[in-house]
Amino acid sequence: MAADSEPESEVFEITDFTTASEWERFISKVEEVLNDWKLIGNSLGKPLEKGIFTSGTWEEKSDEIFFADFKFSVTHHYLVQESTDKEGKDELLEDVIPQSMQDLLCMNNDFPPRAHCLVRWYGLREFVVIAPAAHSDAVLSESKCNLLLSSVSIALGNTGCQVPLFVQIHHKWRRMYVGECQGPGVRTDFEMVHLRKVPNQYTHLSGLLDIFKSKIGCPLTPLPPVSIAIRFTYVLQDWQQYFWPQQPPDIDALVGGEVGGLEFGKLPFGACEDPISELHLATTWPHLTEGIIVDNDVYSDLDPIQAPHWSVRVRKAENPQCLLGDFVTEFFKICRRKESTDEILGRSAFEEEGKETADITHALSKLTEPASVPIHKLSVSNMVHTAKKKIRKHRGVEESPLNNDVLNTILLFLFPDAVSEKPLDVTTSTDNNYPPSESEDYNLYNQFKSAPSDSLTYKLALCLCMINFYHGGLKGVAHLWQEFVLEMRFRWENNFLIPGLASGPPDLRCCLLHQKLQMLNCCIERKKARDEGKKTSASDNVTNIYPGDAGKAGDHLGPDDLKETDKDKGEVGKSWDSWSDSEEEFFECLSDTEELKGNGQESGKKGGPKEMANLRPEGRLYQHGKLTLLHNGEPLYIPVTQEPAPMTEDLLEEQSEVLAKLGTSAEGAHLRARMQSACLLSDMESFKAANPGCSLEDFVRWYSPRDYVEEEVIDEKGNVVLKGELSARMKIPSNMWVEAWETAKPVPARRQRRLFDDTREAEKVLHYLAIQKPADLARHLLPSVIHAAVLKVKEEESLENISSVKKIIKQIISHSSKVLHFPNPEDKKLEEIIHQITNVEALIARARSLKAKFGTEKCEQEEEKEDLERFVSCLLEQPEVLVTGAGRGHAGRIIHKLFVNAQRLTESSDEAAAMTPPEEESKRMGSPEERRQNSVSDFPPPAGREFILRTTVPRPAPYSKALPQRMYSVLTKEDFRLAGAFSSDTSFF
Repeated sequence: MAADSEPESEVFEITDFTTASEWERFISKVEEVLNDWKLIGNSLGKPLEKGIFTSGTWEEKSDEIFFADFKFSVTHHYLVQESTDKEGKDELLEDVIPQSMQDLLCMNNDFPPRAHCLVRWYGLREFVVIAPAAHSDAVLSESKCNLLLSSVSIALGNTGCQVPLFVQIHHKWRRMYVGECQGPGVRTDFEMVHLRKVPNQYTHLSGLLDIFKSKIGCPLTPLPPVSIAIRFTYVLQDWQQYFWPQQPPDIDALVGGEVGGLEFGKLPFGACEDPISELHLATTWPHLTEGIIVDNDVYSDLDPIQAPHWSVRVRKAENPQCLLGDFVTEFFKICRRKESTDEILGRSAFEEEGKETADITHALSKLTEPASVPIHKLSVSNMVHTAKKKIRKHRGVEESPLNNDVLNTILLFLFPDAVSEKPLDVTTSTDNNYPPSESEDYNLYNQFKSAPSDSLTYKLALCLCMINFYHGGLKGVAHLWQEFVLEMRFRWENNFLIPGLASGPPDLRCCLLHQKLQMLNCCIERKKARDEGKKTSASDNVTNIYPGDAGKAGDHLGPDDLKETDKDKGEVGKSWDSWSDSEEEFFECLSDTEELKGNGQESGKKGGPKEMANLRPEGRLYQHGKLTLLHNGEPLYIPVTQEPAPMTEDLLEEQSEVLAKLGTSAEGAHLRARMQSACLLSDMESFKAANPGCSLEDFVRWYSPRDYVEEEVIDEKGNVVLKGELSARMKIPSNMWVEAWETAKPVPARRQRRLFDDTREAEKVLHYLAIQKPADLARHLLPSVIHAAVLKVKEEESLENISSVKKIIKQIISHSSKVLHFPNPEDKKLEEIIHQITNVEALIARARSLKAKFGTEKCEQEEEKEDLERFVSCLLEQPEVLVTGAGRGHAGRIIHKLFVNAQRLTESSDEAAAMTPPEEESKRMGSPEERRQNSVSDFPPPAGREFILRTTVPRPAPYSKALPQRMYSVLTKEDFRLAGAFSSDTSFF
């Protein structure tokens, strides 16, 4: 049975040779990609212009293909050019060689400063590269390299593609490529050699010519002349110290304000190290022929001074340390700290907190005390006495994060009114160092939501920034903030206005901290006016007579000026002058019945116009020019009204949330209307008190003229008269205005309940300030710091006038305004802004460094100075700049001198020689002839030597077509590379 079953168990494997192998599939995919990109056939472009490789636009397309399970990326690199009309004609010519072969001989773009390595080595305008997709993958074995090269050759032959196709082999850092280009009857092979060390026999031109000639293997004698282009690059690293203009910051001189860079209120600027690390001088001989130049291991004619072309590029220091950038970055780091002020300074500083709280509770009683509040002279010692007492009690003065000198200097800077014997009442700064308020720079705070550049908030941000960087870091910030909060309470309790803040309600365009300080100032103003009112009432018992100030206010305000639309109705007829007399004292303790008795009526609702007309008018500001009361014809008087309560943005948000929570029901809507009409009701009561016998129509005519419609009608006698009536919205039943009018009693502003409780609001602000952690504080003030940094950058740029920097600053402002306008911006976006500012600072520092090195300010001739400034400006913006006149031009002589000085410093061990001034150096250099003899030592050995050898010879046979041959070589200290493109005739060989 076993014997019978054996033949059945045998399996015959049938190999189907018609099935495509992995290799064939790979070639097919390469062909497919070339077809998709339309790289088939010959398409000749126009000849390459000079410098087009750098100034033109390069684009690339990528795709992925697989060889079995190994992934390759295929990338098409090409220079974007306008298509020419000759394309169709050229394709018909059979003997036209491919475009890339013609480009091998083009001499217009020999050493492009910024291009793909294959462009630099072969001068190609278009090519395709196949490389392993993963960065770590590499094609290392020779058999795999040959397999890929065969695949490329077959794909090019099958498709008729005339674009060079390269394969990247070995590790990617070696940049090793092999490739091929095929045309009608011609082929170019691209080969490469890469070694770590330069072989001795190939360190000069004669040795490289030997390689080139042996590789070509031309059967003709004599060999056609070889065209040569040479570039030597010299690197200058040892800048002399006096060339770097940035002085190190002198921290000891800070308090005296001697150093402008570190004066409080001014930000430092500039790089701490030279932002230009190296200068690369490229000396080029673009058109040489074999035989006219000698360069071998014994002698060389290649003198850099004699090179016809010089070009320079600068190597910038990577991320140079910049003062302004560091300042802002360090301040931004505070935003991420979690500690509170108590935790940073220690609880010992606040052990008397209970006593402090007790003092706060007495603040309310102080308002009703008959005695006047004692006002001490404002001085630095008064400012800090409370904090000093508490801090000194529990720790030594030397342990304080900020010493007294620094602290006093800062407080005097923040509060300049402390110097004078009498505190200043003005609330705006008059410092001339700040931009005028109409200028674009001044109004930047609107875009950044920061604070005006002459405000206390802005100054505080700069001081905290400096304290954080130079004096005690986070502890110093916490200490200064604690002193600042104590100063705010001192000013509130003693009726001293805060300097550096615009008068009026909080400006919602500014940061919340600035709004809070403005709110506190409003509270101080109200409290101060009320206290002065008490003094006046104590000394002068005259009632119902308004002082001259009120009359003056009336003189300045025309009758029509007080007619307001509904939007602004809350701000009508309000003047701080009106609060300075005896009548403006608030009697909140009076009951309603007492108020009504005082006005001679039992109910405001029942009393009609006739009854009200018998009342004594109170709280008049001045008479309206034209209007009279409709019922009795008496003149209409504008009343003294309460100002509406100022609001910060967080209070407005709270109020809107409360109103939104009332819902959409009728009851909720009615309650919402009542809450919003407190100011309207107050103004109605003031109006009734000032105009006994008035009606709602009279009030509307003054308060909201648009809601009183007048039209011309003809009366019974035929005369044209004006007849007026309330607008349609005023006639809606149960409308809020009618309800409020009926509810309103004739009570003058001085007897009404206050709309704005300044005591409560001030305590809320002081509490808000006291609980701010340093991180919260930094968040509040960061927009002001960024604002200051942008202003500083603009100021410094204006001295240098760099067009590219101007554009970047505009972009920073645009970006910042978008980011900072939103509450709680993301840290990543803030870091981007700070990074952009640092980059601009580095750019300006580079410009200054180059100007100092090239001595643009020392040029006596205006023309030379302009040329040098243009040259420096190009160095900043362009990758490589041609030196006009090469070594004999003005810039060339300066560069030569820089190299000479560096060489002297390097070669001489004598320190005195190292410090030789440049004037003596120029004398030592002597005449041009002497310089030429000594020029070998003027420059260090070249850091890089590049040679391009070209010729056109028939290959491989004498009767073959003459085709372009090219070899590029680069020799550096640790790198030797040969990149050859050798063409051969595939028809006649």
